[in-house]
Amino acid sequence: MKILGIDPGLARVGYGVIEAINNEKRMLDCGIIQTNKNLKEGDRMVEISDDLSELIKKWEPDIAAIEKFFFYRSSTTISVVQARGVLVMTLARHKVPFVEFAPMQIKLTVAGSGKASKSEVLACVMQELRLNTPPRPDDASDALAIALTCLFLK
Repeated sequence: MKILGIDPGLARVGYGVIEAINNEKRMLDCGIIQTNKNLKEGDRMVEISDDLSELIKKWEPDIAAIEKFFFYRSSTTISVVQARGVLVMTLARHKVPFVEFAPMQIKLTVAGSGKASKSEVLACVMQELRLNTPPRPDDASDALAIALTCLFLK
């Protein structure tokens, strides 16, 4: 089974692809979709959709997992929610089923505590996927944690 984990954002969308065969897990790919900050917001959304489409074509995931957005006061909240909508639409367009997980659920599932720090989650991701070096940037490692949550809970 191939799982695509997605950490939504407008400037940067983290992604991580893992494969699980029997009880073996391995990372296939991770990174970020980075949009050009000089473009209009709508054009940035097109970039996100186009780049996610390329990832889907390359890896052909069986399922995707995306982080649920929790609201807080920020000037970028609406843009991130809109970018998340573009991600969901792109998954649907490619007929990739998806599940959603709240940040606390991801931390609890991967690190054993809903209040785990980023470094604790990262350490667990590295251990589970037997990685020697931390995936960078943080958005990519977060996406791997989201993919692992899908694997563990589905």
